Amino acid sequence: MPVPDSLRPHTEILANGLRVTLRHVPGLKRSAAVLRVDAGSHDAPLAWPGMAHLLEHLLFIGTERFPAGENLMAYVQRHGGQVNARTGERATDFFFELPPATFADGLERLGDMLAHPRLDEADLLREREVLHAEFIAWSQDTAAQRQLALHDGLLASHPLRGFHAGNRDSLAVTHTEFQSALHDFYRSFYQSGQMTLSLAGPQSLDALKALAEQFGSHVASGESVTRLSPPKLMASSQTSYQQVREGCLDWLFAFEALPTASPQALDFLCTWLNSSKPGGLLATLRQRGLADSLKATALYEFADQALLHIEFKHHNAQAAAQIQPLLHDWLGFFAALDDWASLRQEFTALLQRRQETGSALQIARWDCEERNEPLRANDLVRLREILKQLHPADDVVEPWQLPAPNPFLQTPSEGPRAGLIRGQTSAHRGLRTFAQDRSRGRRERSPMQFSQTLPDNGREGAVYLRWQLTTQAPLDLQSRLDRHLDEVREDARQAGVDVSFELSTHQCLLKLVGLQTPMPLVLEHVLAKLAQPLPMSQAGNETPPIPIRHLLKALPNHCRSSSALPMPDSDQNVWTTARWDGLSIGLSATSQGALGPVLARVPGVAGEDVSLATVPRGQRIWHRLQTHGEEAAVLLFCPTATLALPDEAAWRLLAQLGQTPFYQRLRVDLQLGYAVFSGLKQIDGQTGVLFGVQSPSVSATQLIAHIEQFLIGLPALIQQLDESALAGQQQALAAQFQMDALPRAQAAELLWQGKQAGRPSDYLEQLADAILHLDRAQLEIAARGLIGAEGGWYCLSNGTCPQEHWHAAQ
Repeated sequence: MPVPDSLRPHTEILANGLRVTLRHVPGLKRSAAVLRVDAGSHDAPLAWPGMAHLLEHLLFIGTERFPAGENLMAYVQRHGGQVNARTGERATDFFFELPPATFADGLERLGDMLAHPRLDEADLLREREVLHAEFIAWSQDTAAQRQLALHDGLLASHPLRGFHAGNRDSLAVTHTEFQSALHDFYRSFYQSGQMTLSLAGPQSLDALKALAEQFGSHVASGESVTRLSPPKLMASSQTSYQQVREGCLDWLFAFEALPTASPQALDFLCTWLNSSKPGGLLATLRQRGLADSLKATALYEFADQALLHIEFKHHNAQAAAQIQPLLHDWLGFFAALDDWASLRQEFTALLQRRQETGSALQIARWDCEERNEPLRANDLVRLREILKQLHPADDVVEPWQLPAPNPFLQTPSEGPRAGLIRGQTSAHRGLRTFAQDRSRGRRERSPMQFSQTLPDNGREGAVYLRWQLTTQAPLDLQSRLDRHLDEVREDARQAGVDVSFELSTHQCLLKLVGLQTPMPLVLEHVLAKLAQPLPMSQAGNETPPIPIRHLLKALPNHCRSSSALPMPDSDQNVWTTARWDGLSIGLSATSQGALGPVLARVPGVAGEDVSLATVPRGQRIWHRLQTHGEEAAVLLFCPTATLALPDEAAWRLLAQLGQTPFYQRLRVDLQLGYAVFSGLKQIDGQTGVLFGVQSPSVSATQLIAHIEQFLIGLPALIQQLDESALAGQQQALAAQFQMDALPRAQAAELLWQGKQAGRPSDYLEQLADAILHLDRAQLEIAARGLIGAEGGWYCLSNGTCPQEHWHAAQ
């Protein structure tokens, strides 16, 4: 089966030994870099668990050339990008994404921080405290502990059974032996022979190669290091084990002596194991009441070893014994297929569609991990050996079927339709565009607005549908809806459309973002599902999130009106009695025409009733929410004083100016915890600055006091900036709203928030202009308004309400 050229990145090894993959994607609005170092937590000296993780942290604290305010993290945040790193078992990844115009500067900073790390004792001690805070949170996080427990059936000598996160006890940073070992680890692995750099962006291959070579000039030359193979995963007589917990069966399969190949072999198997379509394993388990969900993932792959995890969620105490023969029977069916030709063809189509719709960072990561190509001959050899070690049934009993083709991958290519006015088709049946509303001077709004802000000649688009509820959504409706839409959402994801359903007390928001061609058909399938009975409620066995994530998920509900609504007579009444409106972004005339008839089937009453929840001026409202875990966590949301655009511009600039100093003050200087962040947040069109902290050692009252103390210093922070620095910050922020630099999903979210705030269709242009025209005096006035809670303050926390200045929510 030939491999499409579009799936292959350009790959070469530079003169200094650095391996690079380069991918030119003309339609991308961002550029991304992923630097993989072939050294992870299992490669650190046994005497110093956590050393690899600590080194990853140290590399981000800044260098002599690019100190804290100008290092990679600060630079990426200032230009609206994303940056992070991850220490795995056998690799450490550093990655970031930026607009193309700033990408070279980001790559320069990545190269400098890898080449000139600060490894002095003071930095080591400070970052060790951050790791210790992470360790405490990790030790209290149920999901993390369950993940760790999955390895309990492995031999104790395998490094997967060891402790590698790092804490005060394991990292004796003041010892000479530790310092020596850290420097040796850095010199051995942080060199060209152990690195792969993957770049993806709209730049030409020649331009990307020049960037890669410039990066390579920072990296020390070296040879590939031969790393010792780990001991066996399990005793020779064992190849699998089970763990049973309430409502869940975890089944682990260990593989040894596998042929060398890419991770695609296991990815391919997991893709079809996870399919929920009729005739497959999951559909059969559901039909017989044995399992509600199945999730197969590769937990570990290194050299000739691999570990496969299959999680079955169920509510039947006898399910485990009945699941086992069905799994082996399905594996027998799968293994007996000749060469999986039809499945390989669909797998290639999935990869191609993923490639077409992925972000720059996603594409660079897939390239770096070798997850962008279809199965090759050696992958098939590895797959057959994996299946052999799974001991599939020789005589298949059940009438298994291959999954039906994904209907959303079969949509025809979009062609031009003559005679259509941009933004209007015969199928719209009265729906109007932003431009038509404006030109006719009408105040009323159609339920679905077709935005003209983004060009309609791109491949991607977005559709937002909102129901404002007149009856109260049942507490379990979200979980039942997620299960009900599972198959449609997975098919849509594979076809390049992300489908999300966000349900709150007073509204439901459906978002479709991605490739626009299949979008009308996806929406049709989703709406058909809403008209069907939802599955019954089941006892929850979901792992509770850490406190700060719990608060983030709950924040929008606590910023909305709390008026009580009646209970519905049925699930369908939640939709049929609601008011609905929506926004489509970047859809071509053809896609709009296809969408029109589908919108006629939207349940509910067409029409919008926008009502933004606000805190009374000057009031500070404290909401308390019980979370899982003992650590204190606080979110502080500070909305703008008014909905006026200049206020939004000022708040956005304040959020950008404060982001790095806030992180530096609370996380680095005060070492309050590892979860420290701030930034701009919009909820139902209301713009605000959001601050978040989770701490293992400080109470919620103390955390909010630290945040307030930081806010008091905002005017001084503004005064310290010279005119050139302030202008640079304004230009960097305004540039983030240029149409040619905004990824479609990000632009869609901004336009949706603008719609809810009543912004005009040229909102983003006006916003960029307002940011550029802010002066220092206006910014200082805005800072004082933020400090004085002129727009009100919402605090959501798992701690008790402080006595002073705060009012407990009723």
